[in-house]
Amino acid sequence: MDFWDIIWFIVVSFLFIAYLMVMFSILMDLFRDHGTSGWAKAAWVVLLLIFPFLTALVYLIVRGKGMAERRAADALQYKAAQDDYIRKVAGADPAAQIASGKKLLDEGTITSDEFDQIKRAALH
Repeated sequence: MDFWDIIWFIVVSFLFIAYLMVMFSILMDLFRDHGTSGWAKAAWVVLLLIFPFLTALVYLIVRGKGMAERRAADALQYKAAQDDYIRKVAGADPAAQIASGKKLLDEGTITSDEFDQIKRAALH
């Protein structure tokens, strides 16, 4: 193998991986879209298998905006679920944490310095 064979192999490998990424992206988007019927999904998949480059190009032109919108909606949904989980794991809201700290202060369980630390932590 000479130098240009190696360069050609790298370029072809890169293009093949990029092609696979586009195909998987299209397939993921196709099955993520709940508004498309099963027959339309089947037709897109069959066309992707028979005419992969042309079908991928047409899909990206026709449904590209919808792909971006569905991906953004999924990202927002994922972030909302993650935020809910963090809130649930982190504990109560700041007002409840401060009220709990005040109760402990009134009972004499903690000092006023510790209560101030609880307030600062709850408000940050």
